[in-house]
Amino acid sequence: MPPSFQVRAVNTAPDSENRIHDDQIAAQYGFTAGLVPGVTIYGYMASAVVEHFGPQWLSRGAMDVRFFQPFYEGEQVSVSITEQEQGRIKIDAGTRATATAWLLDTPPPADDPPSRPPADRIPASRETIRPGIILGTLTKTLDLSQPGMSAPLDAFIGDERLAHPAIILALANEILMSNFILGPWIHSSSEVRNASAAHDGEHLEVRAKIVDAYERKGHEFVVLDVAIPNVARIRHTAIWQPRKI
Repeated sequence: MPPSFQVRAVNTAPDSENRIHDDQIAAQYGFTAGLVPGVTIYGYMASAVVEHFGPQWLSRGAMDVRFFQPFYEGEQVSVSITEQEQGRIKIDAGTRATATAWLLDTPPPADDPPSRPPADRIPASRETIRPGIILGTLTKTLDLSQPGMSAPLDAFIGDERLAHPAIILALANEILMSNFILGPWIHSSSEVRNASAAHDGEHLEVRAKIVDAYERKGHEFVVLDVAIPNVARIRHTAIWQPRKI
């Protein structure tokens, strides 16, 4: 049996503006209850990855993750790792999410999306969410005193208080929400390339560009190219308008 990491899921966003994490709203889209954020599930999976590769993964690791079905508050999440060829590992959260992780030989590309001053949020639509749009830059000072999106795990790793992977990936969600007025929406996948670990109290800049937008099976998708300069590069995919049942 592959090694396993066990954690009980926490809905880290029940009061979020994204009401897909609310029980009643989630039911309108066919879910049993409010969804545990994909970022949080990624965090659980990434914790197993850090345990496997060590803290060096935070500064030169990669992980591609896809979410198939949600987890709900209080469910047991069993994260397993299976070693693959060329130093890669496969990570599964049961049958509901899967990922591949490895250590990078070279840094992520440096062609970050340009910085753009923050602007007023606008309603999300097919007209406003389209490829080529540069999003308003988000600035953030890391406060790792509370678990936040990594709960019930700490928001930091080790005595150096390095930001937990869930905290970093959550910035990709945050820049989307800081630019658009959205209804309930769902994080569906991410491709993360780490360049350097971030520390508690560090000031970060988050930039993003829309690189794709499409409809599939009644869902409206958006794909972001997100750069946190000197920290990470992320290709982040979300269903910004899910199909109702």
